[in-house]
Amino acid sequence: MQIVNIYTDGACSGNQNDENTGGWGAVLEYGKHEKTLFGGEKNTTNNRMEMMALICALEALHKEGLMIRVFSDSSYLMNCFREKWYEKWLVNNWITSSKSPVENRDLWEKLLTYINKHHMEFYRVKGHINPKSKKINLNEIYKKFTGWNGSSFSFEDFLYITEMNNRADDLANQGIQSLLQLPFPV
Repeated sequence: MQIVNIYTDGACSGNQNDENTGGWGAVLEYGKHEKTLFGGEKNTTNNRMEMMALICALEALHKEGLMIRVFSDSSYLMNCFREKWYEKWLVNNWITSSKSPVENRDLWEKLLTYINKHHMEFYRVKGHINPKSKKINLNEIYKKFTGWNGSSFSFEDFLYITEMNNRADDLANQGIQSLLQLPFPV
């Protein structure tokens, strides 16, 4: 079975402000095929943009029953699926363990529809890493990556995944920029 890799990222300029701009980006790979997606929203949050990146990537798929590997730097998104938070939310009628309503329920419900349609694995990536920077220790970051995701990834895999995550980040920033374009005045 061929694997679909999805690399996602979300961003929000002014995340804690009442008025802000958010963007999301995704890169999908299937064999030799690649598709890039991006978009944005006004008055949103970083977490919503992280989720929208994955939703839009999954919506772009035309078949069910696929083997999908999702790579994201969002611990919020990855932990929900890896630790199966959503199972408790469903049992508790969308109430968290701290007795408050689950934030972003509308987007979680959309994402959950894909859990039963595909075989999905979720991998956490450290975001915003420049592999060419002399200021970072790539071996330490690789060690953290394999600690999160297991040792089945080679160092070369890690570098490639980091590069793809950076591309998703660039796409998320394009989503923000597309909303910030001022209309022509006349």
